[in-house]
Amino acid sequence: MAVPTFTHALSFRHSIFSLFAAGFISVLVFHQGLATLWYLVGITPNAPFSVRPVPPFGVPQIWSVAFWAGIWGIVYGLVAGRFADGRKYWIVAFAFGAIVPTLFGRLVIAPLRGLPANWDLVALSRVMLINGVWGLGTATLLRWRR
Repeated sequence: MAVPTFTHALSFRHSIFSLFAAGFISVLVFHQGLATLWYLVGITPNAPFSVRPVPPFGVPQIWSVAFWAGIWGIVYGLVAGRFADGRKYWIVAFAFGAIVPTLFGRLVIAPLRGLPANWDLVALSRVMLINGVWGLGTATLLRWRR
């Protein structure tokens, strides 16, 4: 049995481009698809596919979110290759999306923007659900790509 090395730990099952593309596209299809449903039934007042400029470069919000989701797709690639196919693959995909980007947003991004971390359970559960759907979408696109 081979001893894992540092480079082995950083190996990917998919190319970095595929991981980025899956994360990016998953925002446009799955994440914003759920946001659209929520908007249409009145769960959220925020319209999907927002083109509101976001600092510091004034990029439309949807493209900023999609870009960072592509980066998260690469991070997900480090995790996804460690889990067998089957039910565990999908559980890990949802859990990764629901937990990792959500906590990063609350604990790192919010303070960088000078905002308090929002721990309201209803808002937190919505963010975790929509990010979990992003994770499932990313996993679906990667499975389809393979």
